[in-house]
Amino acid sequence: MTVSDTKISLSKLAPLEAVLFDVDGTLCDSDPLHYYAFREMLQEINFNDGVPITEEFFVKNIAGKHNEDIALLLFPDDLQRGLKFMDDKETMFRRLASEQLKPVNGIYKLKKWVEDHGLKRAAVTNAPRANAELMISLLGLSDFFDAVILGDDCEHAKPHPEPYLKALEVLNVSKDHTFVCEDSVSGIKAGVAAGMPVVGLTTRNPEHLLMEAKPTLIIKDYEDPNLWTALEELDKQEAAVKPAA
Repeated sequence: MTVSDTKISLSKLAPLEAVLFDVDGTLCDSDPLHYYAFREMLQEINFNDGVPITEEFFVKNIAGKHNEDIALLLFPDDLQRGLKFMDDKETMFRRLASEQLKPVNGIYKLKKWVEDHGLKRAAVTNAPRANAELMISLLGLSDFFDAVILGDDCEHAKPHPEPYLKALEVLNVSKDHTFVCEDSVSGIKAGVAAGMPVVGLTTRNPEHLLMEAKPTLIIKDYEDPNLWTALEELDKQEAAVKPAA
């Protein structure tokens, strides 16, 4: 995807009203902690005959998905056992996150840009509330977000667009003036289905996989020059559409 393509695709959002962020893998590099928790706990119960799950299995089947969907995938014949397993796994994840959670590079630079532009912002996540609140708090972003939208609070979680549509409604902003930051196929599909351009981050998921979900722009992290080129173009378009004083 060329930079000239990205200029066009974000510039059309002017005047920009809001930015919506996923949490896991988008604000923080949490997937390695999730993967470790799943691998250890599934091996303990002899899942896959005790052979540890691979990172490829994790990316393809687990990353970015809602816990009920994961429970059904891992325990198709016993949903209640699956849901109990997920609760226990999240407890382990929160313990690991409290000690090891790291922000995605450049997130505080983008945070400042969003604040300086006076934009509305929401976190939109499939994570359970306890996880989402812990991660946002550990990152020092609790006061940054105007709203936190959970998949649990919607009839449909991502990849359905409902969580992102709900965020637009809560913030009272238009999809035509909002973009999304996401790192998973599930999340990118949700943002695209909600009618917004999505900036996809290759935090842990390979670019070729993310491209299948049709993001507007793919970046390595928030320090990526392609992101800032696109935002500079958006700023120029903002100035062009702003009425003269």
